[in-house]
Amino acid sequence: MDARGLVRSVRVVGAVRGLRTVRSAWRGWRTDARELPRGVRERARMPGEVVGAEPRPGGGVVRFERSSLRVRVTAGGVVFCGWDGAAPEPSYALVGSYPQADARAVLEPDKDGGWRVVSERVLVTVTRLGAVEVRTPGGVVLRRDLPPRWWEPVDGGTDGGSGTDGGPGGARGRWTQRSEVPADARFFGLGGRAPGPRLRDGAYRLWNASPGALPGSSGPGHDARSLTAPVLWAVADAGSHLVFHDNSWDGLVTLREGLEGAGSGHDRPGRCEIRMSGGPLRYWVLTGAPSRVMQGWRTLTGSPVVPPRWALGHQHVLWGAEGEPGVRRVVAGYTGRGLPLRAVQLGAGHQRRCRGFTVDRRFPDLPALASALREDGVRLVSVVEPAVRARTGEPVYDAGRAEDVFVRDARGVPVRGAGRAGGVVFPDFTAPRTRTWWGGLYAERLERGFAGFCHEMDVPVSPAAFGDPTLPRSARHELEGRGGDHREAHNVYALQMARAAFEGLRGLRPHERPFLLAGSGWAGLQRYGGTFTDQGAAGWAGLRAALAQVVGLGLCGVPYCGTDVGGPAGSPPPSPELYLRWFQLAAYLPLFRTHSTPGGGRREPWEFGPEVLEHARAALRERERLLPYFVTLARLAHRSGAPYVRPLWWGAPKDRMLRECEDAFLLGDALLVAPVLAAGVTRRTVRLPRGRWYDTATEEVYEGPGQVVVEAPPARIPVLARAGAVLPVTGPGGGIELEVWAPPRGRTGGGVVIADPGDGWGRAEPERFSVRLLGREAVVAREGGSETGYPVRVRGTAG
Repeated sequence: MDARGLVRSVRVVGAVRGLRTVRSAWRGWRTDARELPRGVRERARMPGEVVGAEPRPGGGVVRFERSSLRVRVTAGGVVFCGWDGAAPEPSYALVGSYPQADARAVLEPDKDGGWRVVSERVLVTVTRLGAVEVRTPGGVVLRRDLPPRWWEPVDGGTDGGSGTDGGPGGARGRWTQRSEVPADARFFGLGGRAPGPRLRDGAYRLWNASPGALPGSSGPGHDARSLTAPVLWAVADAGSHLVFHDNSWDGLVTLREGLEGAGSGHDRPGRCEIRMSGGPLRYWVLTGAPSRVMQGWRTLTGSPVVPPRWALGHQHVLWGAEGEPGVRRVVAGYTGRGLPLRAVQLGAGHQRRCRGFTVDRRFPDLPALASALREDGVRLVSVVEPAVRARTGEPVYDAGRAEDVFVRDARGVPVRGAGRAGGVVFPDFTAPRTRTWWGGLYAERLERGFAGFCHEMDVPVSPAAFGDPTLPRSARHELEGRGGDHREAHNVYALQMARAAFEGLRGLRPHERPFLLAGSGWAGLQRYGGTFTDQGAAGWAGLRAALAQVVGLGLCGVPYCGTDVGGPAGSPPPSPELYLRWFQLAAYLPLFRTHSTPGGGRREPWEFGPEVLEHARAALRERERLLPYFVTLARLAHRSGAPYVRPLWWGAPKDRMLRECEDAFLLGDALLVAPVLAAGVTRRTVRLPRGRWYDTATEEVYEGPGQVVVEAPPARIPVLARAGAVLPVTGPGGGIELEVWAPPRGRTGGGVVIADPGDGWGRAEPERFSVRLLGREAVVAREGGSETGYPVRVRGTAG
């Protein structure tokens, strides 16, 4: 066939696939039009006035004329509010049973006919008309939730969703709740948004989608995200708090920052409005210092999983169509140039015609390839997608049909979509039997030598229906036996896919910690693995968006996260300067990943010239040197919920200047990283928290709080160490040594070291160290008075 014939064939195949996609979307639209109610008459409802109250452990139930509110304060001071009988469970976000109630919390009458729950750590007041205020023990208001409003079918029935009478998973109607926060409050969270991490005034949709996939999704506040979560932070002088609306339905959050009155003028409080298309109105409020809030979030939704040690090193992504020679070429390129590499991820191109749990003929012996790479310290990671090719004779499809695990429509017929493998069906991960079946499929990947997995296209993505590229909203899901449709299951679909994989891998390899990345997810994803940013923008804007998402996802409880160096797959190749600055930032993020994908060109460091290669080598070696510190941060995140990457206000939320700073971050407690986020920058300003800070490259001393100007040459980005910090780093011999930054005179410092016991489930105990100046010498001591046990290198003594 000549070139023209090949082009004609490609066009014909593309046209046929496009026609199939249109037909699939049309079928989904017709199904929804038939199964979901249209033009239902609705009536509005509000709680009305208080008619009574019933004390219960941790609080009680306040009854209104047309509703009821359950308030419960846990032993840790976390507040739960559930309207219309909504209980904390069942929930896909919570782990295990919800926290024990505070036995000392008391429900008692309040002024003007209202009620209040008094506890040691928080005060909750409920007004006569249903407004809920969360206050500090001293009475300072942190947030005020106005009486909610529901819109329900006139006939009193449901709108076609799951559940009854507005209980958990119920769908009596859509609802709106408006809230007020202090005028100086700043918003963060919602699953990681860009630009940010601070959330500006605007509307934010709570619906998982590929970047740019939603209508009108361009521009700040309307960008589509593949991992959304109704987890919102408000940080103010009065205190910080997190509110989590445990509802997986499609929603919209509208934010408006407050304004402080000048002189005798009145303050305009900050406002938040959340609209949900159905489901229960229930939410949790966590108050206190950021570290305490994240400890409470960990208790509610589970501890972040600790990735294997190798997963904290550098990883590179290949499409996979390059075959075994392409993989060996890239690995040899890294090792031959002295560039550390810990893993290679193979995209969908390594599978036979993009079909899951298959291998392309270009990989004749994957186990042998995986074994050879592992001898060089490199693991193989496989991409996995939920779409299953719907063709008789396909092993996964035939097995799934036998187990009856696929999502069905209201008639009981499996829902068909269009994927990269052609016509596809999707497993229903909200059914326990489906998760068990799917988890067992990973045995095939393990036998071929793969050490980890990355989920992609797990939103799930299918031809657009009503403007959203997902399954028909009327598609039926089991939802753990409760039954419901895709409107409730869409946002938790990827979360449950990650759960299936994690539980399956634990059963298949009980002595190894699984490595799992999810492209999408919801609240609680940290229990199963990490994620990667999905910034739709390329260029310098994409770099800034990537940083914002990593910070935001950490505040939502997903600490293991990173960005693809150079921009999203398929974006134009970055300039050498942009690639280098992106690379230098990624070297300090939990997930450090570079990639080469179709349409984006080669993106290995040596493709951008000798200068970029030299500076990239320095960044990679610094990452390897800091690996023990990243291991410690991973273990601390598992214990406390605190993210590796933290906003500058983490330790001082009352510092307004730090709340406004969005171009730098803290890596743990010890390091402040100030990346270069614009072209041509060789010097930049850095906002410092209180205390003494050392430039790790020059050991120059800076005093905070305040703003300083530091050098940012092409060779590095500014990284500052907190005076008194004790960091575990890799020593010259490959073991752990303590890098100690001298504290100021009259002050002490310290740090924690948690050595990784291996890639198993062994528990690692923290070793705590303190440091103080004795004359001109910095003295390091282990907690308990025993020997230090590690070589010590003191830096910053000249200051």
